[in-house]
Amino acid sequence: MRWYWIDRFIEFESGKHAKSVKNVSLAEEHLHDHFPGFPVMPGSLMIEGMAQTGGILLGEHYKFQYNVILAKVPKVTFHSWACPGDQLIYSAQLQDAREEGGSVTVTATVSERLVAEAEIVFVHLNSDDPQLSRIDQKNFVFRMNLLDILTVGKAGAGG
Repeated sequence: MRWYWIDRFIEFESGKHAKSVKNVSLAEEHLHDHFPGFPVMPGSLMIEGMAQTGGILLGEHYKFQYNVILAKVPKVTFHSWACPGDQLIYSAQLQDAREEGGSVTVTATVSERLVAEAEIVFVHLNSDDPQLSRIDQKNFVFRMNLLDILTVGKAGAGG
């Protein structure tokens, strides 16, 4: 099963920045346990949403010729929380893009309220890299169906 932590892109400037949306809903089962009586979006899932936004920005910069893998999150700060009914906006800026990988800075906001900010580093694996065969690709989000989210964002704008 693939987990998508963004719903669609609302802005995308190749090689520069991207903005995506995540609607937080009580229909998501994890919110019923995190935390009982005060459901909030788990910080780890916000990091994943930020990584998916930044990973697609980096992947698209290289025309998706590489598999983009989250390498590390050297810095993340949580300022607030996101509750059911909130709409998270992830804003990613491409900081560095090289053949071996890249990095982004990302913020998560609800309206004007800053919820989180992070630096995220990615590495690239070439499709003929022998290390790629060691990865369970059925759960590999940056390469496969996650790109449909780009199409959904365009369809909503009539493009």
